[in-house]
Amino acid sequence: MLSWRYIISQGANQTLERATEGHSDTRMKISDTAKEAEISPPFPSKTKSDEYRFVLLITAVATMGSLAFGYDTGVIAGALPFMTLTPAEGGLGLNPVTEGLVTSALIFGAAVGSLISGQLSDRYGRRSALLVLAFIFFFGALGTAWAPNIPVMVVMRFVLGLGVGGASAVVPVFIAEMAPANRRARLVTRTEMMIVTGQLLAYVASATLAITINNPEVWRIMLAVAAVPAALLWIGMLVVPESPRWLALHNREDEARKILSRIRQDEEARERELAAMVEVTPDGEPAGWSHLKEPWIRNLLLIGIGLGFVIQFTGVNAFMYFTPIILQSTGLGTEAALTATIANGVVSVVATAMGIWLITRHPRRLMLMVGLTGVIAAQLAIGLVLELMPVGPARSYLALLSILVFLFFHQGMIATVYWLMMSELFPQRVRGLVAGLSVAVQWLFNASVAFFFPVMLHLFGPGTFFLFAGINVLSLIFVIRIVPETRGRSLEKLEQHLEERLS
Repeated sequence: MLSWRYIISQGANQTLERATEGHSDTRMKISDTAKEAEISPPFPSKTKSDEYRFVLLITAVATMGSLAFGYDTGVIAGALPFMTLTPAEGGLGLNPVTEGLVTSALIFGAAVGSLISGQLSDRYGRRSALLVLAFIFFFGALGTAWAPNIPVMVVMRFVLGLGVGGASAVVPVFIAEMAPANRRARLVTRTEMMIVTGQLLAYVASATLAITINNPEVWRIMLAVAAVPAALLWIGMLVVPESPRWLALHNREDEARKILSRIRQDEEARERELAAMVEVTPDGEPAGWSHLKEPWIRNLLLIGIGLGFVIQFTGVNAFMYFTPIILQSTGLGTEAALTATIANGVVSVVATAMGIWLITRHPRRLMLMVGLTGVIAAQLAIGLVLELMPVGPARSYLALLSILVFLFFHQGMIATVYWLMMSELFPQRVRGLVAGLSVAVQWLFNASVAFFFPVMLHLFGPGTFFLFAGINVLSLIFVIRIVPETRGRSLEKLEQHLEERLS
């Protein structure tokens, strides 16, 4: 049976088309939400077409890059306590400064990787960029596992970061360009699901290896496991096609049509989608940095950078990277702290699943606002627990509970929306470049938090979390006043809308 929401929306849209004939802007604003939001498609909801199954396969393969991204960013939490041991004991002799350096080296690499990969994916294709990134992931994972000293570890973490950053910029864009408009949110947000799944796997692997292998160099095995999703990404991308939007952008319309025939069921709708792609494809020279002179594109870039500030200055990576160290400061032992950190991954996965369900039903901006409100409350709670309670089990458990509440709001509301909006906000002709630049700056914000947090925690103690809470109040104001809504439009119609609004 046809979805009753679909039947009603189709009738409403036909009425709107007659009533607003000649007023395309009005018609677009009124009907887009009903027409292109996550509405049930006109075929039985329990039966997936072969075309949609292929889109799911493409998504699964591409998000192997996100899985590697998540594992590589999460595993450092389990490896750091062992890496702080002296070289004679099997570690690298890290201190608070070198802890921040080793942790942030990956993130500085990610900033460079996202910027370069965005431009390369615009020039050579999303698929080609992901194949190169898979190799970088593999080489970087083995390099960090082998590193004999701190300088080599820093260099190899930077190389690994090139892959992490590249995946963060290219994977959401690639999936968004493959996905049908009414399923874009569900598919792109699987990127975040795979990131947090990778982090959960990192926590589980770290705790399991630490308990079962009585060897202080177990951290090398933890880091080497990251080569597995890298290999899966490379193998999978060999059978995945190029983005049809990228092909249309490069005047390869016949190839774009051929790929669309594999991922879209309805021929008429497919031709309309292809026509829309071709319509927004510019004539003349390929897009580049000169397009940032256009006011509306520059404004979108500033919004993208602002969203990067929002997601990172929640302080999320202070928890993802340093939860074991935070819990050790409350009185827990190393193995207990590592085991407790698994809860971070579990809550992140559950929260992201909830966020994927919510994002198909609620505006992006509303989710950001609710998420930031919850994050602020959780950070105040963490600071109060660490400031007022004496060392003991109650302090440890309440600190962990506050961290989990923080992660629930951040991963379910903020991170899910951020990665989706990075695939939606920017115009087709410079999508890779501007998304890459926005994500690159986001990684610089990430690196700043990762580098300074151990030092700040050492100097200011619980006051660090009160500072983050204050910063997030400013982020909430930014979302309320500046961030546009992107739900309910195809990429092409969203581009037209944002150009009109921001020019």
